[in-house]
Amino acid sequence: MTSIKQQTIRSSKWNFIERISTQGIQFLLGIIMARLLLPSDYGTIGLLAIFFEISQAFIDSGFSSALIRTKDPSKKDYSTVFYFNLGISIAIYALLFFAAPFIANFFKIQVLCPILRVQAITLIINAIMAVQVSMLNIKLDFKALAQRKVAATLISGVCGIGFAYIGHGVWSLVYQQLIAAGINLIFICYICRWIPTTGFSMESFKRLGSFGSRLLAAGLLHTIYRNMTTFAIGKFYSAQDLGYYSRGSNFSDLPNNTINGVLQTVTYPILAKIQDDEEHLVRVYRKYIRITSLTIFIFSGILCALAEPIILFCLTEKWAKAVIFLHVFAFSSMFDHLSTINLNLLKVKGRSDLFLKLEIIKKAISITILICAIPFGVFAICLSKLLYNQIAVFINTYYTGKLFHLGYIQQVKDFSPYLIRCILACIPVYFMTYLQLPHIVTIIVGSSTALLLYWLMLRKNPDMQELVDLVKMKFKKKK
Repeated sequence: MTSIKQQTIRSSKWNFIERISTQGIQFLLGIIMARLLLPSDYGTIGLLAIFFEISQAFIDSGFSSALIRTKDPSKKDYSTVFYFNLGISIAIYALLFFAAPFIANFFKIQVLCPILRVQAITLIINAIMAVQVSMLNIKLDFKALAQRKVAATLISGVCGIGFAYIGHGVWSLVYQQLIAAGINLIFICYICRWIPTTGFSMESFKRLGSFGSRLLAAGLLHTIYRNMTTFAIGKFYSAQDLGYYSRGSNFSDLPNNTINGVLQTVTYPILAKIQDDEEHLVRVYRKYIRITSLTIFIFSGILCALAEPIILFCLTEKWAKAVIFLHVFAFSSMFDHLSTINLNLLKVKGRSDLFLKLEIIKKAISITILICAIPFGVFAICLSKLLYNQIAVFINTYYTGKLFHLGYIQQVKDFSPYLIRCILACIPVYFMTYLQLPHIVTIIVGSSTALLLYWLMLRKNPDMQELVDLVKMKFKKKK
């Protein structure tokens, strides 16, 4: 039987290829589009994010996670989830279609009405391929998932730039998302070649729904919170302010979405396979925390330290107000992976009840913090997210400590060596931004300096040595 380490390495390789390729493509093409479009264009699209993410949560309803956790799901299970997803997506599209004029009037931006009606088509497209994506995750076939995501990102991104260049403005972002969803659907159907062969099963629906319903409730709470800041800025401030806020947030998410996104996708199905071996599960879980911390901390730290030259070089002076948001969000996102891995462990053990309980507690706190921050401006709202993230990490470790004796203190001991060395490596890089060097020079020299200092401080660390040995092994194999 293939070891957990080998499964993780093999699966992570393709997932990493997907993440680094798609993030790299999106980053480069996004820079070009940001130069062609206005901050208000991004803010306009950002206003609708809460409606799409809530809708997507309802469409999935936790069934994808339930399928992945289920040992040997049946044809009835797959067909039931497919019909449920499709039916709910059509119903939600109809609801959004008729609600679009009211949403546009609420934000006093009339173009939101046609944008919402067109962009909501992606919900139906995503629902059609949700089961096939779950199948590939269960099989750990991340190669196929990587291929379809990279192709969709590249083609849709180039098309989006073309539309922006010829003057379609905010619609360029809408067309880009539609094209990406369409290509994803075509590719996934070609790879899986699956169609539902049985009808809807109430037995499967109840069994999968008993686990997924709590994840749905928890997911809705998280989605509402994550988009409440966008909602508040769009309502009480301007689309332009939201554009600066969203671009700073998007840049800061690059390390976390790439590295944490890889491990989140890979670790859940792998941990699910060893859910009955608690000692092995805990050992693998702690390993994931150390490895993700080692990598995410330094790249987020570099983004934080070099926020100003990165924004000014990549997006030009018209996006200068996004610098302060990148500073705050880059530091805040360093800790997202800790919450993700802790919550994944609860899902693996089937404790969706505890998952939901934690979300209720956290979101009650977060909404209170956000409401207090709104009167003090967009930057105060940004700081409220930083404060909430720190509270969330502490709360998310509570049940991990109860169930596995791996509470907050123990996890801090696991990741603190990397956080301390990251800060020491990035402090001199931050002061380098005051030397008035060309932005590209500051970015190259600063990032290289931080990486070198970080490696020198950790070169004898066992986790760092293991990463280096793995890279060397892969390089020798390719040669």
